[in-house]
Amino acid sequence: MNPHQPHIEIKKEISGGDFSTAGQISSELKNILQQAGLPPQFIRRVVIATYEAEMNVVIHAYRGTFSTSIYPDHVEVILEDEGPGIPDVDLAFQEGFSTAPPHIREMGFGAGYGLSNMKKCSNQIEIQTQVGKGTKVMMIFYLDQTQGNSSVSNK
Repeated sequence: MNPHQPHIEIKKEISGGDFSTAGQISSELKNILQQAGLPPQFIRRVVIATYEAEMNVVIHAYRGTFSTSIYPDHVEVILEDEGPGIPDVDLAFQEGFSTAPPHIREMGFGAGYGLSNMKKCSNQIEIQTQVGKGTKVMMIFYLDQTQGNSSVSNK
């Protein structure tokens, strides 16, 4: 097998505001990673971050696309959405900061830990956002924790 070619690729659509299917993509990814025999701690990191990213699309955007590529030594995840964008990425990374409306908070979501959890769980994260257009989040998770550096890039 070519280590530079993904073994598995997944691409799914996410509907903004559809809480009935929220979390299904990250749950499906968890099952695939388990079937691949990857370590539980690694799977946990990937699933926490992808769940947070998936929920951000459901909570904040009109629609989005979830793409993942699974390689022998790492997993790459890209979420792109059409939504309001993030006006201040640095502020959005602060734990507890949330722009979720009250009705979302009453449902138990929008506590303001999504981006910070994504950063903690991934080895690399990059966010490209444009207010009024949408956001693209790219995350890489390495099996070998010494790779990557939990870097954050905002373009």
